[in-house]
Amino acid sequence: MMMATALFSQSPFVKVKDGKFWRNNTPYYYVGTNFWYGAILGSEGQGGDRKRLCAELDALKKAGIDNLRILVGSDGERGVTTKVEPTLQVAPGVYNDTILAGLDFLLMEMGKRNMLAVLYLNNSWEWSGGYGFYLEHAGMGKAPRPNEAGYTAYMDFVSKYATCEKAHKLFYDYVRFILSRTNRYTGRRYVDDPAIMSWQIGNEPRAFSKEALPAFKKWLSEASALIRAIDKNHLISIGSEGAWGCEGDYGFYEEICKDRNISYCNIHLWPYNWSWARPDHLIEDLPKACDNTREYIDKHLAICQRLDKPLVMEEFGYPRDGFSFSTESTTQGRDGYYKYVFSLVADNAERGGLFAGCNFWGWGGFAKPKHEQWQVGDDYTGDPAQEAQGLNSVFSTDISTLAIIAGQVERMRQASNRVK
Repeated sequence: MMMATALFSQSPFVKVKDGKFWRNNTPYYYVGTNFWYGAILGSEGQGGDRKRLCAELDALKKAGIDNLRILVGSDGERGVTTKVEPTLQVAPGVYNDTILAGLDFLLMEMGKRNMLAVLYLNNSWEWSGGYGFYLEHAGMGKAPRPNEAGYTAYMDFVSKYATCEKAHKLFYDYVRFILSRTNRYTGRRYVDDPAIMSWQIGNEPRAFSKEALPAFKKWLSEASALIRAIDKNHLISIGSEGAWGCEGDYGFYEEICKDRNISYCNIHLWPYNWSWARPDHLIEDLPKACDNTREYIDKHLAICQRLDKPLVMEEFGYPRDGFSFSTESTTQGRDGYYKYVFSLVADNAERGGLFAGCNFWGWGGFAKPKHEQWQVGDDYTGDPAQEAQGLNSVFSTDISTLAIIAGQVERMRQASNRVK
């Protein structure tokens, strides 16, 4: 036991012990953000801007935001209006090396700043390929585009993913390729890089039907087992929204989080997307959004308590006032929501609880959006290509929101120091 404790304390990687994250032998409670486009900014090809990337990392580090949730890369054909580009995986096993170089550069720069990356490998939604890409190449037909056919048609199509073993095999090949890489700039293998906190199976993976839940659980278990077989050092997470991504089944969510290879639990919270707040009544609907948020969090914390695993709210957002996309618009509603959510996280952390961290969606930083619909050549923001640019982004000019984030950073820092 003494040997295991010594090895644990000497590890450069984030670990889970007694339901808490530990980093450098200290409890790790944090404020993070979503920075999905980090690897693209790190490239020297289309979309790359290493000067901006370093400036964004410096700004985030200065603000005390040291945990970034990042897309490894998007998949599939280019030129799709609502999809991130340039893509990393053009076809199964065919990779865009400029994005791989961008990911290497990003991890190197994050390591220099003692920051941590949560890297997600798949996506149930169309904006980075994911499910639809793998199903297409498994011979299941063309994935409908939600902006053309609607989300019902899209979700009906991707509901095939949970049971499509050929699609799973293509994804597993991708996992093996990414996790087996060595960073060209540092010479360090990904599996040995302390800048990586966690591998995440996907962004909001879903079964998309109750009938597919058993197969979905099997796929998640296989994916996490594969990741653990390759990488013994890093944490593994699902990327789940919580019960909302499990057909509303809290018991099923507990089952998938119980898997021995899953290190901690995730939830997402989207009051507007989930009809808790109307676009023309964002401030008036804030009390309802907060009440529903607390109930949702409490139910998932109870599950984490039974599993003795930390909980991270790795996505949450609220639109700008008046549902405006302008960087000059006010953020009274969003600021109110952020204050409330942050208070729930920090109150729990200060008691030494399992609510370990939160990543707001998303970091827009120094971006200057040119169009409501993203176009090639526009700055990347916290809003991917399928969303209006500026909808949920936090920009460097959002002074009131940044002040609220700064207060939360300090509370979480104090919680880390208090809980030993």
